Amino acid sequence: MRAKQIMTQDVATIRGSATVAEAVKLLRLKELRALIVEPRHSGDAYGIVTETDIVSKVVAYGKDPERMHVYEIMSKPCVVVNPDLDVEYVARLFANTGVWRAPVIQGELLGIISVTDIITKGDFVEKPKLKFVQKELHKAISNARSITANYGADSKRADEAWELVDELEAEAGYYGAPKPEKTARQLFSEGREYVSVG
Repeated sequence: MRAKQIMTQDVATIRGSATVAEAVKLLRLKELRALIVEPRHSGDAYGIVTETDIVSKVVAYGKDPERMHVYEIMSKPCVVVNPDLDVEYVARLFANTGVWRAPVIQGELLGIISVTDIITKGDFVEKPKLKFVQKELHKAISNARSITANYGADSKRADEAWELVDELEAEAGYYGAPKPEKTARQLFSEGREYVSVG
């Protein structure tokens, strides 16, 4: 599943020069938790102002939202997400950066994705990544065997096919698959079958 499949397309933008009071009015009107701050020119970055920014930087210190501006409390540049990024990597990006929502941008603003979107719209419960990787691993092993039979074990094509198998085995291990005593490549070279556990 990709970011573009679960992102929220209803996004509101605001200028950095707007007051925090204007930002609050827009958040309330649209029932949103964040606003994307528009770039000022083509070389400028997008920014983001969230309800957390407003609460922690304005409300918590009793500052006047009519006198403070969005540019004083926003994050810029902000973390942005490519619409074709797998949801798993969006989640990992959020975990690594401490960000809980980000604009989805590819040339232009397409939407916004949040942890709420991942939880409510993601398919990670129905389709765990390990099962997907194991399926891909079986296909890759079958393909590597076929290429090796057709082009020879020492061919560049066979080597590339087995390298993909090695990568998928490592990825399956990352997601919790037990580490086999021997790789699929080693088993194949010994004339034995690869057996998946799990």
